[in-house]
Amino acid sequence: MSWVHPREDLPIGLFDSGLGGLTVLHQLQCLLPGEPLLYLADSARLPYGERSPSEIRAIAEEAAHWLSARRVKAMVMACNTMNALAADVIRDEVKVPVVSLIDAMAASLNLKPGDHVVVLATAATVDSGAYGCAIRRHFPTVRVQEIACPELVPAIEAGERDSARLERAVTSYLAPVLHNPRPIQALILGCTHYPIVRPLLQRLLPWPVPLLDPALPAAKALQQLVQTTGLTAHRPRGSMQFCCTGQTTHFARAVSNWLRQPVQVEQVRLQSVLLSH
Repeated sequence: MSWVHPREDLPIGLFDSGLGGLTVLHQLQCLLPGEPLLYLADSARLPYGERSPSEIRAIAEEAAHWLSARRVKAMVMACNTMNALAADVIRDEVKVPVVSLIDAMAASLNLKPGDHVVVLATAATVDSGAYGCAIRRHFPTVRVQEIACPELVPAIEAGERDSARLERAVTSYLAPVLHNPRPIQALILGCTHYPIVRPLLQRLLPWPVPLLDPALPAAKALQQLVQTTGLTAHRPRGSMQFCCTGQTTHFARAVSNWLRQPVQVEQVRLQSVLLSH
C-alpha cells in the first residue's frame, strides 16, 4: 500500500496493551523531542500475550483503523506480540510508515556465528517464533532461545517492580540461562514491559549480559524514517496525548508516575471504530 505524506506536524502513533509501550515513548522523546506523540493503550484487553493469534490480529485491525482516524503520520507497534502476529495486518490497513520492534532489533544486532541469544517474551510472541526468524535472516548460524514469561506483564501492570513474587517468576524463567555453564551473548527484552524490571534482571543474572531493548533501535529507525521522508516536526518540544480503552484513573496515575508529570487520559473504544468501516 502506498504511503500518503501528511503534514509534518501530525503525531506519531504508538500502540500497546498497556504501560509497556511507554519504554518506546521514552526512546522517541530522547531521539525526537520535537515530535507530537499519540499513545493508545488497549488496557481493557490486557494482557495480549495469552490471547489467540486470531484475537490479536482482530485487535490490530481495530487499532490501525483508530490511529488512522486520528491522522497519525507514522506508527510504531509498541507491542512485541502485535509485531509478531499482526504486523502484516497493520501495514495492510494504514497508509503511513510503520516501524516494527522485532525487525529493528534484529537488524541492529552485532553477532558472530555460533553466538547464543536469549529472548524473553510473552507466550504468544514465543509461539510465533518471530524473533528467531527475524534474527536468523541476518545471522543464520546464531542460536536463538525464546522463553515465555506469562506472569511478568500482569505483575508489572499491577505496579510490581522488585516483589518476591516477581523475583520468583523471573528466576524460574531465567533457569535455562542460570543453569547453562556457558554465558550467553545477549538477552533481548522481547516485550516492551520488560525494560521496566531491568534492575531485577541484572541482579539475578550471574554474569554481565547485554540486556537489549528493541525500543532503542525502533526509535532510531523511526528517526531515520521521518528525516528521510520529510516528516520531521520543526518545534522544540512535542506534545503528548494518551488514550486508553480501560479505566482511565489507574492508567493516568501510572503514566504520571512513569513520566513524573501529570497527564490527562482520554477513554476510547476501538471496536466502534472498526464497525463503522
